Amino acid sequence: MTARETAASRTAEPENRPAPSTAATTGRSGRTATLAEIAREAGVSAPTVSKVLNGRADVAPGTRSRVEELLRAHGYRRRRAETGRSPLIDLVFHELESAWAMEVIRGVENVARDAGLSVVLSESAGRLTPGRTWADQVAARRPYGVILVLSDLDESQRALLTSRSIPFVVMDPAGDPGADVPSIGATNWQGGLAATRHLIELGHRRIGAITGPSRMMCSRARLDGYRAALETAGLTVDQDLVRTGDFHHETGYRQGLELLRRPDRPTAVFAGNDLQALGLYEAARELGLRVPEDLSVVGFDDLPVARWVGPPLTTVRQPLTEMAEAAAKLVLDLAREQGTPSATRVDLATSLVVRSSTAPAPRL
Repeated sequence: MTARETAASRTAEPENRPAPSTAATTGRSGRTATLAEIAREAGVSAPTVSKVLNGRADVAPGTRSRVEELLRAHGYRRRRAETGRSPLIDLVFHELESAWAMEVIRGVENVARDAGLSVVLSESAGRLTPGRTWADQVAARRPYGVILVLSDLDESQRALLTSRSIPFVVMDPAGDPGADVPSIGATNWQGGLAATRHLIELGHRRIGAITGPSRMMCSRARLDGYRAALETAGLTVDQDLVRTGDFHHETGYRQGLELLRRPDRPTAVFAGNDLQALGLYEAARELGLRVPEDLSVVGFDDLPVARWVGPPLTTVRQPLTEMAEAAAKLVLDLAREQGTPSATRVDLATSLVVRSSTAPAPRL
């Protein structure tokens, strides 16, 4: 073994050194494989194995994946005492341009500040999975952990962060993150149920809905709550009154115009979030309809702007700041090796906040 190979071997050690009979962490001969042997098996040099193990970015993706698979099979990871974490939390959004994101940033920064850490913001340009370059950059800077908002990781990205002992938590997952991925969410179904039930109790029978993107789990859950409230009350779910949105103001305006121009227009609308509700306000004003005299509106999120608009918006409070704080605390607990979380999925409660945008149904 060369001097460089010897030095590379010292950067890592088998994880927990289990009994030799454990095939996943021992070589074919029953002993732990050296990095030189892993290098030969992967068809690369020992320094290349060391680069992969230590998060260096200058390794081809195919080579990296092959080496990481062998390292995991033999139970290798870097010594925590030698790695040195950067005093950072990586916070990843699929989109950053909204007041919603600011509430999340505030929550993560509250926890990071108390822990003496800084927050690095990333955006995946609308994609629900960050690009491979992002994963390499995170592995290179070695933060305390990663929080992904309405995003997820593919298998290779998960493997890369796991091999670097970088924990990650998903907040408000877009899809099902899997039982082994810690995640923080909200009771979206219950929120959709409460919003629609409130409108039914006010006497509304034609209740429209502007949902979020159908690919997002939170959107589907809110819509399911809306449907459940109608069906429980013995009302028919009219699919013509359900429109798909994207959580943006412009879509609330556009879909609102279509709903409110119908000859049998709804007397109330449950918007999938506050921004779409504000777009619906604009559509109603353009058509000469008054909120709440002619149209009742319920949003979702309870952003600060919901209290400032006229009339103040009835909405479902999603505890965004608290959710972000919980995600940050969880990722730091994982980084400090305080054990596996007792629950991999935590949903914080939503609550209906009644303001002035809802009223008894008008007589049409």
